[in-house]
Amino acid sequence: MRFGLFGKSAAGKARDADAAARIKADVRDLLGLPDAAAIAVNEILCADPACPGTETVILLMNPGRKTKAYKAQSPMADLTREALAAVLADETEPPGPLAQTRA
Repeated sequence: MRFGLFGKSAAGKARDADAAARIKADVRDLLGLPDAAAIAVNEILCADPACPGTETVILLMNPGRKTKAYKAQSPMADLTREALAAVLADETEPPGPLAQTRA
């Protein structure tokens, strides 16, 4: 059993880094976040039988607001912009300047 980045090849680590950068850019764009907002993207392997396996966890740290966590039920490399938008649509309190425009 493999956890996190242990045992990944250099190519696998580079692929994950590219996927994380793409997801961060998409999150920033989809939510209209300022440059001051920090976004962390990690892939975790859940060993619990009730878990779907590999999940992508996104942490959004926007100054002056509580940190928000989002989970996508797929690996980073497989997470599409459309699936990411669906995960972010579950947001109850808009994290950025779009607060007045979102329902």
